[in-house]
Amino acid sequence: MIIEIVKSKIAHATIKEANLHYEGSITIDTDLLDQANIIIGEKVQVLNINNGERFETYVIEGEAGSGQICLNGPAARLGLVGDKIMIISYCMVEREKVSSVKPVVLNLDDNNQVR
Repeated sequence: MIIEIVKSKIAHATIKEANLHYEGSITIDTDLLDQANIIIGEKVQVLNINNGERFETYVIEGEAGSGQICLNGPAARLGLVGDKIMIISYCMVEREKVSSVKPVVLNLDDNNQVR
């Protein structure tokens, strides 16, 4: 049996930008992506702590070291600049190998820097 489990989590990120007129996605600082083991184009789930919205999108590359978190396209309607969000990626694993997966969790401060 194969199950889906958490691979990576960026916790308490702050939305810094929203760009409605874009085809869609979430832009994330590439330094954060590297630390969280999330790749460009990967599907992620975004959970908005402020309003309870939950949605899936894909990741695009943001400027390294910028702390950039930007909701693009329709996702820009699901969060406001200043909202706190969780960004979660998952992986598929054989049930017998679940214990070998150790999720990466980044806890961010208000400037989207790792605490």
